[in-house]
Amino acid sequence: MAGVIIDGKKVASQVRARVAEQVRELVALGVTPGLAVVLVGDDPASQSYVNMKERDCREVGIRSFDTRLTARTSQSELEEVIDRFNADPDVHGILLQLPLPAGLDAESAIARISADKDVDGFHPMSIGRLVRGLPAPHACTPEGVMELLRAYDIDPAGKRAVVVGRSVLVGKPMALLLIEANATVTVCHSRTRDLTAVCREADILVAAIGRPEMIDERYVKPGAVVIDVGINRVERGMVGDVAFDRVAPIASAITPVPGGVGPMTRAILMVNTVDAAQAAARR
Repeated sequence: MAGVIIDGKKVASQVRARVAEQVRELVALGVTPGLAVVLVGDDPASQSYVNMKERDCREVGIRSFDTRLTARTSQSELEEVIDRFNADPDVHGILLQLPLPAGLDAESAIARISADKDVDGFHPMSIGRLVRGLPAPHACTPEGVMELLRAYDIDPAGKRAVVVGRSVLVGKPMALLLIEANATVTVCHSRTRDLTAVCREADILVAAIGRPEMIDERYVKPGAVVIDVGINRVERGMVGDVAFDRVAPIASAITPVPGGVGPMTRAILMVNTVDAAQAAARR
C-alpha cells in the first residue's frame, strides 16, 4: 500500500493563514510588513516565481516593493538598489531572485543585504548563526521541509537522514536543520561512493540534486519518508528528482511534484518577512 502523500499546498495554506493573522496584529500596532524582491533579467521561471510571491504578499497583507532590472544591469547598479532597500524602514525583508545573469556576483550581492533583512536565509551571518545553533532566518526551502515534517508528525530525532545534494541553497542548510532536530545526517553528492546503498540507509531521504526522477525504488528503504525538493521541466511537464510512481508504493510518506515542497518555499518566505518585521518593531 502506498504511503501518505504529503500535501504541501494544504500545509502552505495553513502557514499563510497564520502569517495573515500576525500581519493583522502588526498593522494594528502601526507596522505593515514590507518585502522587496529584486529580479534581474528576464528568466521566465524567475519571473513566474516572483509573480507568485507578489500574489502571496497580497494574500497575507504584506506590502510588496518589487524592482525588476534588465540583464544589462551592472553590479554597482544592483548593489545601489539593495542599499536603497537596506535604508528604507518600510522594507523589512529583501529577497534577491536567483540565478543572476552572467557577469553578476551573487555572493557579493547577497552579502550586501542587511542581515536584519535577509529573509532568504542566505546571508553569511544567517548561515553562520545556523551552524552555531543560534536564532536566524532559515533558508526557505529547507525550513519548508521541516514545516512539512512537523505538520505530519514526523520527528527526525534519532533517525538516519540522508540529503542528496550539497548546494548552499538547499543541501547544506537542510542538513544543518536536520541536525538541529537531532537526526543523524549524511550529505551525499557527485563523489559519493555507492549512492544507492547510502540512500537505502535513510529513514528520511531528501532529494535535492536537480536530476529528473533519478531517485527510484532502488534508492529507498521500505517505510522511509521521501522528500523531493527537485523541480525539473521535461517534455511531459514538471517532475521531481524522485520517480514518484515507483517510490510511493514503498515509502511511508512522500512529497509530490508539483504540490509538495514548492508551495512551502514561498510560504516560509512570508514567515521570514513577518519575523523580520516583528524584530524591527522591537528595536
